[in-house]
Amino acid sequence: MDFWLSDDERDLQEGIRSFVEGRFPLEEIAEREETEAVIDLDRWREIAEMGVFSLRVDGFDNRSAVVAFEELGRGLVPGPIVATHLTAGLIDGASEGSAVVTLLETDATATVLDHAGQATDVLRFVEGGAERLDPGSLSLAAIDRPLDTLTPVWRVDGDVESGTEIAGDADAMRLAGTLLTAAQLVGVAAGAVELATAYAKEREQFGRPIGAFQAVKHLLAEMYTKTDVARSAVYAAACALDGAADDDVDRAVSVAKLMAGEAALFGGKTGIQVHGGMGFTWEVHAQRFWKRAVSLDATFGTVDHHSMRMAEMIDVRSGA
Repeated sequence: MDFWLSDDERDLQEGIRSFVEGRFPLEEIAEREETEAVIDLDRWREIAEMGVFSLRVDGFDNRSAVVAFEELGRGLVPGPIVATHLTAGLIDGASEGSAVVTLLETDATATVLDHAGQATDVLRFVEGGAERLDPGSLSLAAIDRPLDTLTPVWRVDGDVESGTEIAGDADAMRLAGTLLTAAQLVGVAAGAVELATAYAKEREQFGRPIGAFQAVKHLLAEMYTKTDVARSAVYAAACALDGAADDDVDRAVSVAKLMAGEAALFGGKTGIQVHGGMGFTWEVHAQRFWKRAVSLDATFGTVDHHSMRMAEMIDVRSGA
């Protein structure tokens, strides 16, 4: 496998990064925490115009898609970007950004839905396929204090009726969704590293930048290492999903989501620690990276879920 980015992939990476930095500065994103509409619909359509939602429909491979989604994660761009991307060409308006498609997932304790207040459509995976639901058909109760205020969450009460079947390979959609969420998590981890490193260079204690102290260096080095290794896992899974590697696709994607989740959760928590007493305050962005990491980790399977999957795969292969 070749993990080096091609010229086209590097151009895509630079283009998306420049777009995110220009249109989604963290200061403006943070201001939307105080509103009921965290998704700026005009900029949502701009994301569509950049081709993010229709990347794979337009012929780009998964290796290109993970490069783009990493940059969206790095910038903490809010909204159900992955679900909308998965339904491009399958749900009207998803490719163009006139639709906001969110994902309905059920775990052992609750059925939850994020961004329900602005969603036009809901994607749900069911046995044997995928379906579209109308958000208005669901009995929803908003969670008053979600952990990530840029990812508002609703609890779904009562039974959920069957929706309209979506054409396409649901298993492939789920794998792609897991991979792209992992790519976002790598971006979150990278953003946390960059923020913490910049702070460690500026903040002085005892007449020296705190980054000069070995204890802080070790924290930053571990954040960086976990992020870089997770990025390699995501690239490897993208190669597998594109048929450019011999790896088992299910295993590769689970490894990617597991390692990316661990890197983002560790990076978010450690970034707060590097910022000291200010790290958890609203005025500092460090806490936003950890919160987004927790939110994305819960999508398409948590670290614990994929750890169990990996254990089961190892048992099967060893004959235990």
